[in-house]
Amino acid sequence: MFQYAAARALALERREVLRLDVSCFEGYGLHQGFELQRVFGCEVPLASSSEVRAVLGWRGEAATRKVFSKPLFSFMRGKYFVVEPHFHYWAGIRSVPASAYLQGYWQSEKYFADAADTLRADFTFRQPLSQENAAWVEKIGSCTAVSMHVRRGDYVSDVRTSAAHGVCSLDYYRAAVQYIVGSVKEPEFFVFSDDIAWACENLNIEYSCHYIDHNRDEESYNDMRLMSLCSHHIIANSSFSWWGAWLNPGADKIVVAPALWFASGTRRLDDLFPPGWVTL
Repeated sequence: MFQYAAARALALERREVLRLDVSCFEGYGLHQGFELQRVFGCEVPLASSSEVRAVLGWRGEAATRKVFSKPLFSFMRGKYFVVEPHFHYWAGIRSVPASAYLQGYWQSEKYFADAADTLRADFTFRQPLSQENAAWVEKIGSCTAVSMHVRRGDYVSDVRTSAAHGVCSLDYYRAAVQYIVGSVKEPEFFVFSDDIAWACENLNIEYSCHYIDHNRDEESYNDMRLMSLCSHHIIANSSFSWWGAWLNPGADKIVVAPALWFASGTRRLDDLFPPGWVTL
């Protein structure tokens, strides 16, 4: 979603056609693979290998791009192969060529803030609500709903992913709950997790709380959908709940985010969170 949003905003600004290269999802084993157009209403053509080569020439082969994306080989990229140089916002994106191949995560609202309305329309959920989710939507709309996301899954089970990301501590969630309780009247917490049993056993929230456990596998995106309908948000160090909070257009929403987004804590995070989001 970050990659699409950054590229979509740039394409709108330049009045250029956006195409997505999803070849890297071939054989992808995590999550559900490429789902953007199944889940959302955005209609974006996919780039063929010949279209990638038309922009990059001999650099268009996947193996070549993989090598040249490494900093050591940056001098071999040419001007059309644009690789995100660091995690925080890079102003150089405003001066890339009209026809270019963008590679990176682009995890900052600064890349697409000017196109927020268009993107929220693009990210309208395509599928009708199930009866169970419709009931949760009604419940969320009847109270001061606060989404809380607990990301575990591969953050726990995969050694490399765990070493890079880590998981949010229980102390973080306790502090976030207290911040919300001190800021809004009569909040009700709606907990979303890929390990809901762990969340039920460990969070011990002393306020009105609901655990959402039915959106799984191909339906897991509906957790983001329900998050986006809440009034306020407690997110994990996860782009899934980042977007669940961002898709809520409310000007008075409170979003609490973890100050430690990566396990190492060495990357700059000042551009990761939109203005007004609270980090704990």
